[in-house]
Amino acid sequence: MSARISFLKKPDLCNHLSDYKLRYGTDGYKSFESLFRCINDGKIKIKLQEIEILRCSYCSDYHKRLYVCLICRLISCSSHILLHTQLNKGHDIAIDVERSELYCSSCIDQVYDPEFDEVVVSKHLIGLVGMSVKSGGSNKKRRLDSQLILGSKFLVSPRDRREKWSFPLGLRGLNNLGSTCFMNAVLQALVHAPPLRNFWLSGQHNRDLCPRRLKGLLCLPCDLDVIFSAMFSGDRTPYSPAHLLYSWWQHSTNLATYEQQDSHEFFISLLDCIHENEGKSKCLYKDHEECQCITHRAFSGLLRSDVTCTTCGSTSTTYDPFIDISLTLDSVNGYSPADSKKSRNSGEPSINATMPTLSGCLDFFTRSEKLGADQKLNCQSCGEKRESSKQMSIRRLPLLLCLHVKRFEHSLTRKTSRKIDSYLQYPFHLNMSPYLSSSIIGKRFGNRVFAFDGEGEYDSSSSSSSSAEFEIFAVVTHSGMLASGHYVTYLRLKGLWYRCDDAWINEVEEEVVRACECYMLFYAQEKVIQKAHKELSYQVISMADSFPFTDC
Repeated sequence: MSARISFLKKPDLCNHLSDYKLRYGTDGYKSFESLFRCINDGKIKIKLQEIEILRCSYCSDYHKRLYVCLICRLISCSSHILLHTQLNKGHDIAIDVERSELYCSSCIDQVYDPEFDEVVVSKHLIGLVGMSVKSGGSNKKRRLDSQLILGSKFLVSPRDRREKWSFPLGLRGLNNLGSTCFMNAVLQALVHAPPLRNFWLSGQHNRDLCPRRLKGLLCLPCDLDVIFSAMFSGDRTPYSPAHLLYSWWQHSTNLATYEQQDSHEFFISLLDCIHENEGKSKCLYKDHEECQCITHRAFSGLLRSDVTCTTCGSTSTTYDPFIDISLTLDSVNGYSPADSKKSRNSGEPSINATMPTLSGCLDFFTRSEKLGADQKLNCQSCGEKRESSKQMSIRRLPLLLCLHVKRFEHSLTRKTSRKIDSYLQYPFHLNMSPYLSSSIIGKRFGNRVFAFDGEGEYDSSSSSSSSAEFEIFAVVTHSGMLASGHYVTYLRLKGLWYRCDDAWINEVEEEVVRACECYMLFYAQEKVIQKAHKELSYQVISMADSFPFTDC
């Protein structure tokens, strides 16, 4: 590493945790070793032998998140853990009962210590011996060094070991640097997005030749170049994306904190960083010339908005670029009557009429809606403001389609926020033809065909209709509550699904993916996936490679 960029380093440890270790060392960690229990789904939880149901010592609540003080072992809920620290000087560090992770009540954040992880993960591996882990088991996320346990280079379940350690090249865990699962989840999806993978692995942004890097300046695409190289190096040791996190913090200073962030916001911010750092035009459609940075070549599409006067029928049309589509998750509007027929014809699992579906959400997104009285159209034909209706459609599809499910609601009037836990049924094969402008406008005018020649429009009757066929390749999920949830990514590689939970990787069945609370769905055009299948190679790791013998 160049001396000019040597200041890029892993974030410092929490001062309160450092003080605790100065006073007690790791004895406190080891004293809890007998209290850790590996339950059936692979998670590690704390179980006090003398207490059947753990409750907060201050309010007796057992529904909220609970913490055990590392010093006095008093149990506090999320509402009283700060009070416990205020009443007991120096009692800052506690263990999250549910997640078996360190938490600092003074910093109000998760903290990380590899020595604590060593104790917990050792218990985890011991607990897994002889246990048949279900394919959908939620393995506890852990940040590990290459020499942490038995020199293991890849964290997998016993089920995966029986499958001869055959994993796709590029499948590698990412260490959690302190509530950074939101970042790891998105990075796993982007690393395995074929256009982005090909861009960085082919050296189209070479960190050794980057002018910004040579000047000692931060360059986020260079940090991504390092990550892509590391992920596809064949090394199975969980990787720490600390440099990328630091670069992103410099770009998004308002989000530079150890607090949990939103994966979707990080996704948008990261793509914006790539766009800006590549030095391309800030305007996507200036003088009909599109930005050619990898962000927009992969994710950029075009939306069409038609506002129609309800009096005379004249229409005003505008176009807006997009890199993702946010969909409203509504159990009433989210079900499409045609879904059952689509599932039978496509071979997808049968549709549950009581659950919202992706096609229902897309129908809702592209339906015509009447605008309010305060949004009257200044109709040029009528010469005055008139009531109007608005309808969205997709003028041009991107190579990679990101669909964001709006699970978090924030009410400014009521000053409340909530998470929508409804499950969304979504297909692995998605036909976007019904949501294209040609189809939407065709229905409006009696199913007439509109080809939109020269504008990149996809017509279901033309030979280019295959470009509207998409295959899923990644799903980012969110579990838990609004303020203290966890992000996990499921990757589909050559027809098999892999669960990426920070440092932990394991293969899962299709049913597990369908049952998750999807938050971001990543689809690629069918032709892109087919080409990626030919390029993606598998690397079999022998047990000797997995557990090397090294001299101390």
